[in-house]
Amino acid sequence: MSDRTIRVLIAKPGLDGHDRGAKVIARALRDAGMEVIYTGLRQTPEQIVAAAVQEDVDVLGMSILSGAHNTLFPKVTALLKEQGVDDVLVFGGGVIPDEDIPFLKGHGIEAIFTPGTSTEDVIAYIQNNLKR
Repeated sequence: MSDRTIRVLIAKPGLDGHDRGAKVIARALRDAGMEVIYTGLRQTPEQIVAAAVQEDVDVLGMSILSGAHNTLFPKVTALLKEQGVDDVLVFGGGVIPDEDIPFLKGHGIEAIFTPGTSTEDVIAYIQNNLKR
């Protein structure tokens, strides 16, 4: 890996108003030496993709607790594809049932981190799976 700082966008898609987990992950990634951009609450897939493109991020992490992950996460990955963005590592986190994970992975979400995942595991995953 180069000496370039890893740029990460942490996003909260949809109407979910709970962002404690996203902020914990953002702080842990920052403390691990990554540059972290947090979108704030209630972002549309279009806003998230626009921010990812504008900020030229290496990683896009989305957190959701509302149950809309099967709709919102694939919408984000479809929009990234439409924009020609294929070198960003995309992961999701939040309250996501195990039975939904294969569907999400089939739609371009490369990893799903559920409650109880250690921040060290998320950091290691990012460092070991960067695409650029």
